[in-house]
Amino acid sequence: MSAFGFKHGIPIDADYVFDVRFLPNPHWDPKLRPMTGLDKPVAAFLDRHTEVHNFIYQTRSYLELWLPMLETNNRSYLTVAIGCTGGKHRSVYIAEQLADYFRSRGKNVQSRHRTLEKRKP
Repeated sequence: MSAFGFKHGIPIDADYVFDVRFLPNPHWDPKLRPMTGLDKPVAAFLDRHTEVHNFIYQTRSYLELWLPMLETNNRSYLTVAIGCTGGKHRSVYIAEQLADYFRSRGKNVQSRHRTLEKRKP
């Protein structure tokens, strides 16, 4: 599961790319702006919105439908990329929610937050 910012480019290794720029953006709240989708206040902000829940549910349902077929065709891995504008809030939160969901169902899921990795000193 990969989170990224569209302003930095789409990951070239992605098998599926989901755009979440239409969801409510924590960036516009001055208190949340310096935080990331890994921080509890950002998670609480996003968790308050029905459309965020709907997106997560529909995306995981889509993946659950097609994962067995991919596995049947000997796909050893799948890269799902979730993108928002900057790759800091929405995409990170949603990628983590999806990763946690699939981990809880026995899937081996790795999370990568491309924009956050670039910010590390």
